[in-house]
Amino acid sequence: MLKFALKLDGVASLALGLLTLLIRPDVGIPVGWQIGLGSFCVVYGLGVFFLGTRAVPDRRIVLLVIIGNAVWALDSILVAGLKWFPLTGLGVALVLAQGLAVLGFAVLQAIGLRSAGSVNDRGTRPRSQSLA
Repeated sequence: MLKFALKLDGVASLALGLLTLLIRPDVGIPVGWQIGLGSFCVVYGLGVFFLGTRAVPDRRIVLLVIIGNAVWALDSILVAGLKWFPLTGLGVALVLAQGLAVLGFAVLQAIGLRSAGSVNDRGTRPRSQSLA
């Protein structure tokens, strides 16, 4: 489940980034911000997809991805609700939709990380100390 959630997040982020860079729909976000966010989503999407292809994804990196997704989802709600940008109706709908999708990825990744815990404790178990 973890690897699937990471790959799904990667594909969706890459697609959103490319859509934002190539089409730049009029959603009320300045073009410079759209280019920056689109570029970030492309690089992030490739990185998270790559993480999902690893035989055993590093738990510490996965945890950073989950935290980042949770922050992104919260920020999306704030951007739409607090009117940081003069979003159009379509802009509000898209920002909220992608924020909910990102929150869904975070939940799937957290469930996957928890279920993978018994199989892969990499990065969470202290090293044993020898008494010699």
